[in-house]
Amino acid sequence: MGVIAKRSSMTFYSDPVSHYSHRVRIVLAEKQVTVDLIDVDSDNLPEDLVDLNPYNSLPTLVDRDLVLYEADIIMEYLDERFPHPPLFPVYPVARAQSRLWMHRVRREWCSLVDTLLANEGTDAELERVRGELRDSLIATAPIFGEKPFFMSDEFTIVDCCVTPILWRLPVMGIELPENRTTKPLVEYRDRLFNRDSVKASLSELEREMAA
Repeated sequence: MGVIAKRSSMTFYSDPVSHYSHRVRIVLAEKQVTVDLIDVDSDNLPEDLVDLNPYNSLPTLVDRDLVLYEADIIMEYLDERFPHPPLFPVYPVARAQSRLWMHRVRREWCSLVDTLLANEGTDAELERVRGELRDSLIATAPIFGEKPFFMSDEFTIVDCCVTPILWRLPVMGIELPENRTTKPLVEYRDRLFNRDSVKASLSELEREMAA
């Protein structure tokens, strides 16, 4: 990942094309944590991962005797394990609000993203899903004009969840129209993509998505 700072004995099994693995890699890069990063083909899991994770799922983080799976759990653990810079707010109400935004991103956007990336369904069904995701993103565009990041003055855990989705729009066949309505979202996207941690988080396959 090209990030050298805080040393650790962690191993991270990552799917180089999965937006769930990508969000964790952004957290690692944001906190400048060095890990043994292992790119894994989701259709050909290594034996040691199968032994570690009963669900045979990606991403998986191993920190000494601790094995974590499920991206959001891994992200929260990393934020507590390496508290600087903080990605969750300090106060309970604000932390709960961040978790709620993460839930909404997963519920309202990730299911659509998963369908499009898996290419599951007829052309008509995929076009419907594509339109639903595009319309939902455009509907949220105005909120990005209020603060530089997702409902925040600082880059947070929610931005780590949204970035991989925006990064994959081209491969999902979605182009954001550039007009007065979408301008805040387009500018937000550009701020994210120019962030050093986001650049450092990208796998080779993800870099090709923007080619």
